Amino acid sequence: MDTRELAKIDLNLLIALQILLEEKNVSRAAERLYITQPAMSKTLSRLRQVFGDALFTRSSHGMQPTPRATELGAGLSSILGDITQLVSGSRFDPASFKGEVTLALSEYIGVALLPPLMQRLQHLAPQLTIRVITRVENQLEELSRGNLDFAVHIKQQHYSRDFRLEPLGRSPPAILVREGHPLTRGKTSWPELARFPLIRLYVSDWEQAEIQRHTKAGTHIPDHPRGALEISHLLTALEILRESDYFMPAPAYILQNEAATRGIAALPVPEGDYYELDYVLVAHTRTANSPMHNWLWGQITSTIGELHTPATRKIRQRLMASSDDAT
Repeated sequence: MDTRELAKIDLNLLIALQILLEEKNVSRAAERLYITQPAMSKTLSRLRQVFGDALFTRSSHGMQPTPRATELGAGLSSILGDITQLVSGSRFDPASFKGEVTLALSEYIGVALLPPLMQRLQHLAPQLTIRVITRVENQLEELSRGNLDFAVHIKQQHYSRDFRLEPLGRSPPAILVREGHPLTRGKTSWPELARFPLIRLYVSDWEQAEIQRHTKAGTHIPDHPRGALEISHLLTALEILRESDYFMPAPAYILQNEAATRGIAALPVPEGDYYELDYVLVAHTRTANSPMHNWLWGQITSTIGELHTPATRKIRQRLMASSDDAT
């Protein structure tokens, strides 16, 4: 864009021209602009210099616009309206919004959150594009760079003031196995688990996670003597569980998606090693004044709130009770 011509124009001159076109009278235009008549006359002189035209001529019926002034007036109102909208901001209308939002969340979160969220957005914002990335390291840095709009992850130990957070709830871990697995016939213990192969579900930025521990036991799986599989694809991992004797530690709330977890049983973490993970929605403060981001922020938190059903609470209570029994 060549801004040299724009640099010659004072926006106040365009506003004055619009008022003169509406009033066709210097005195009334001066009143509307809260300036004196001599000041208004001086403004008109400046306008004539800028556009190289008289713009208005005197007649018995007042000031009459020249063809050049009429030409300018044809688009001036629209231009000033666009500038006003640019400065003041427009009312966000999700139904007509077209744009893309990038969201980072692990698949084990997405399997519970995305189905109801996308169902909601399909009706409220049908032209909004959601781009989901399931494996993102250094999510806070990516939010700072603008590569992400939102992240839903396990709460980290430290956040700077550059980020805003919304607590989304807490989930206990569980040991997931197929229904009928040998581990379902007794109390869960690490020696028993050691007899079976392990699936490690990938978790972004796990080293920075804040663990809500309820016992003195450790929260990490001991060195596993059997084979192991590390994977970030939850649905594939669940299919492996259904077809084998693998076990997989994972958040208990995954069981809320009954279709995805068909044929899967949840066991408590062994030896009283009961802990919970807090989940948060995170965005950089650069989006704090964006109507679209604030609207979507509300849709995500509302959807998460609706996931805290009695069924989810029963899963937590059952796991806690089983964990107490194991001790």
